[in-house]
Amino acid sequence: MRYQLSLMLYRLVFLCLLPIVWLLLQFRSIKQKAYRQRISERLGFLPREFKAGGIIVHAASVGEVIALKSFISQLLETKPHRVVTVTTFTPTGSEQVKKLFGERVQHCYLPLDSTFCVAAFLNKLKPKAMVFMETELWPNLIAQSADQGIKLLLINGRLSQKSMNNYRKLAWLITPTINRFDKVLCQSQVNYEHFLALGADAARCKVSGNVKFDISVNQTIKDKQQELAEFVVTERLIWVVASTHKGDESIALNAFAELLKSLPQLLLIIVPRHPERFNDVASLCVAQGYNIARRSTQEKVTRDKQVWLLDSLGELLPTCALASVVTMGGSFSDIGGHNPLEPALFKKPIVVGPNMSNFVEVMQQLVAEKGIVELTDQDNAKMTDELSKVIADIFLSEKTQQTLGENAYRVVTQNQGASARSVKQLLTLL
Repeated sequence: MRYQLSLMLYRLVFLCLLPIVWLLLQFRSIKQKAYRQRISERLGFLPREFKAGGIIVHAASVGEVIALKSFISQLLETKPHRVVTVTTFTPTGSEQVKKLFGERVQHCYLPLDSTFCVAAFLNKLKPKAMVFMETELWPNLIAQSADQGIKLLLINGRLSQKSMNNYRKLAWLITPTINRFDKVLCQSQVNYEHFLALGADAARCKVSGNVKFDISVNQTIKDKQQELAEFVVTERLIWVVASTHKGDESIALNAFAELLKSLPQLLLIIVPRHPERFNDVASLCVAQGYNIARRSTQEKVTRDKQVWLLDSLGELLPTCALASVVTMGGSFSDIGGHNPLEPALFKKPIVVGPNMSNFVEVMQQLVAEKGIVELTDQDNAKMTDELSKVIADIFLSEKTQQTLGENAYRVVTQNQGASARSVKQLLTLL
C-alpha cells in the first residue's frame, strides 16, 4: 500500500516537473544542439520501422555504452535473430552506440519517466526483457514493465554507501522498485551487501563481477590507433589526461608547465568528457600560452605543438594506446573519477587524483596489485605539485612504467567474465 501511494506521488511529481525537464533539455541544447533533436523519442514515440518483441538494454551515456559493449556483443552472437534495442539518455551515448553497433541494433533515447511516455514506448517495442545497469532505477518504467510481465534484469549493480543512505530516505519507493527486478547482479560483495541493506530480496541478488573489466582491443581500435598516430609527426613522450571535467584541465596545464622544464618535447593530449566544453578547453589552453592542435581540424601535431585537444567522440581508447602515461579526469573534484581500466588494457601507467569514489572496488584491486598511482593532496596547488612530480618520476623510470602497466593489465585480465555471466542470467530469465 505504501509503495502504491509512493509511486502515485512520484508519478504526480514527475508530471509536474515535465515542463522543467523540457526546459533543461532546451538549455543544454544551446551548447549541444543534439539535445533538441529527436524529442519525440524522449516522449516515447519511436520510428515506425522499429521492430517489437525483443530485448531492451539501457546504457545512459558514453561510459555505460562502452562498459556494455561486451555484454551486447555476446547477446547478439548468442541470439542473432532476437531484436536488441539499445537506449541511451545522452546524445554522446547515442553516437557511441551507432559507432559500436551500427545496424546490428535498434537505437533510441530512453523515454522520460512519465506514465504516458513510458506507455507509448512499451506499446511500440513490446519487449520480452529489459536490462538496466548499475543504479539506473526509473520507478515508473520499471513498475509499468513489471506489470506487463516484462523480465527485468539489473546488471553490474552498484550502490555506494552515499547512494544507499540517500535512497533510504525514499525507501518506500526505491526498495519495492529494486524488488520488481527478476534478478540483480552486483559488481562485488560490498555492493551486494548494500543492496540487501536497502531491503533488496536476497533471493533476487547475486554477485557476478564487474562488466567494465570485459574490455578488449579489436581491429577497429587498432585501426583508429594507427590513424591517430599518423597525426603526431615526430616521436615524443605523450601524457594523456582523459575524460576531463571543469577544473581538471587547469590542474593538468599547471602541472604540464612544470614538466616542460625537464621534458621540453612532452606532448599533452587532453580529452574532455563532454563535447559542449571543447571550445572552452581550447580557449583555456591558448590563454595559458600553449600552442595547440585540435583533432577536429585534422591538423598535424608538429613539434611546435604542445597540446593536442581531442575534441572528438569515441576515440578515448585508441588515444590511451598512444600514451606514455595516462591520467584519468574527474578524480580531482567531487565527480568521483572515470574508468581506469581503459588505459590498463594497454599496459599504461595510470595516475589519478584523490577522488575515485565511483570505482572503489576497482581501485582497491589496482592499488593492491601496485597497478596505479593515486594522489593524496586535496588542495589544488599541492595537488598540482604532486601531480607534476609523480608524472616526472614515472617518465624518468622505464622500469616503473613497465611495472605499473603490467600490474594494471593483470588486474583487468584476472577479473573478466561478468558479461558472459550476465548474458547467461538473461537467457535463463527468458
